Order: sequence, then C-alpha cells, then structure tokens
Amino acid sequence: MSGTHNHSAPSPGRAFALGVSLNLAFVAIEATFGVVSGSLALLADAGHNLSDVLGLVLAWGASILARRKPTERHTYGLRSSSILAAFLNALLLLVAVGGIGWEAVRRLGQPAPVSSVTIMAVASVGILINTVTALLFWKDRKKDLNIRGAFLHMAADAGVSLGVVLAGALIHFTGWEWLDPVVTLAIAVLIFVGTWGLLKDSVNLALHAVPENIDMASVREKLGQAPGVSEVHDLHVWAMSTTEAALTAHLVVRGMQPDDAFLDRLKRQLHDEFGIEHVTLQVEAGALSGCCQLAPQREPRPAHAGEGRHV
Repeated sequence: MSGTHNHSAPSPGRAFALGVSLNLAFVAIEATFGVVSGSLALLADAGHNLSDVLGLVLAWGASILARRKPTERHTYGLRSSSILAAFLNALLLLVAVGGIGWEAVRRLGQPAPVSSVTIMAVASVGILINTVTALLFWKDRKKDLNIRGAFLHMAADAGVSLGVVLAGALIHFTGWEWLDPVVTLAIAVLIFVGTWGLLKDSVNLALHAVPENIDMASVREKLGQAPGVSEVHDLHVWAMSTTEAALTAHLVVRGMQPDDAFLDRLKRQLHDEFGIEHVTLQVEAGALSGCCQLAPQREPRPAHAGEGRHV
C-alpha cells in the first residue's frame, strides 16, 4: 500500500526484530536469575515472556506472508495467515498459563525462600524492556490486530513486571515468602484474561465473522441509500486478514442503469466509512420474479379492492 512514511518510528518489521531480540535477551536473564534466586514469580514471568516472543515471531512471520502476492492456488494471497498467527499465539499463551498456574498451586503448599533483592532488580529490567518494546508498536497499534496484540502484550508485561517488583519489596520487608506463588497466580490470571479475548477474536475472524469495528446494519443502510437501490440481499462482510475486510452484496436497482461511477462511488464510501478494502457488488434489475435464488422469499401481494379474478 502506498502512503507517507514516518521515519521517526521503526517499520513494523524492524519493530518486530527489535522486540524479539530485546525480549529473548530478557528471557535468558530472567530465567537464569529465577533459578539462582529460587523465585517462581521470575520463572513464571520468564515463561510468559518466552511465549510472548513466540507470539511476536508468529505475528512477524504472518505480517510477511500477508504481503505475498495472490497465486492461482491462493487467489487472496496469504492474508489469513495473520488470523492463524493470532489464534496460535492465544493457544501458546493458554498452555503457558496452565503450566504457570499448576506450579504456583504446588508451591503454595511448600513456599520456598527467595532472594527478594534479585527479584526486584531483574523485574525492574523487565519493566524497562517491556515498555520500550511496547512503544515500538505504538504507531501502528490502531491499524493492525497483530500489532495491537503485540503492543497490549508488551504493555501488560510491563505491568506484570511491576507487580513482581512490588511482590519482591513486600517479601523483603515482611518475610512472607508465600507472596511469591500468590503473585504468580495473579500473573496467570491476568494472562488468561487477556488471552481469552485474543482467542475469541481470532476464532471469530477464522470463522468469517464480521469484524467488531464494522456495523452490519450501518453497512446495509448505506448500500440501501444509494440512488436507485430498492433492495440489498446476500450481504456478507468478513475479515481477509487482521487488517483487511471484504464485502459481497446483491443490489436490486430500478429506474436507472448503474455505471462504473456508481459502483466506484459506493466502494469508496464503504472504504472511507467502514474500512472495507475489497468490495464486490452484483447489480440486479429485479424485474423478474425469482431473478436471484439468494433473494429473500416474499409473500404474494394481496389483491386490492376491485382487483382479482372475476367469476
């Protein structure tokens, strides 16, 4: 797609590369110090961050595949790979949540001593790295579900790391070592809540549901208000990817002959008002009964006074 570029912020590809690199380095640091300090909260956060790295890699790969040109086999290209990436990302996070929660429950019965100072130091680094990574996706977060998901994950991770710092401080001043698995469970709950929404949205898009930002009633009304359009049927709107939507519809037009300008004007309106990129419209005259098998069935028109068969 053409357009102006803001050179003050990294492109999505560079943002993904920087984000993956920063978070991989932090996962290694966090896991190492989690083992050394005996902190389950650090290990849980490291596992969560690793799943986020895998999610970033999936989203990055999908963003590359989505730009592949259509072929005879894949006539829409590989745009839907971004939807699959979001779905797989959600599944990865749910698996990570299950493992984290299980270990936290087990540790609740047997709290282990932890190094609170180490926890606070490492988690503080996590706040910095996750915040920087989230800012990499700030510019494009409103245009792409994948990038918005990456931004929200990294922003949530910064919040989780802040929670780990607070837990480390409480353990340091109170000696309550049971706070470590409790904070771990809280992390697991937060991840699950965010992941459930991602899973639901990705499944809906995979099942060709109407994207949440598009109001079907408004789309139908817009098409029905076009000059000469008396009926709209067989209307479908679905997501081709996490950034593009498509529409097909049958329009019954009477009293005029629609030309290219008519269709072009409608397509521009659908793009500008609803963000629908790919529009296919079938125009029908509606002069014959049953001219379209997909049109709604109508009851026979009742005869007016004075009409009908005379005997």
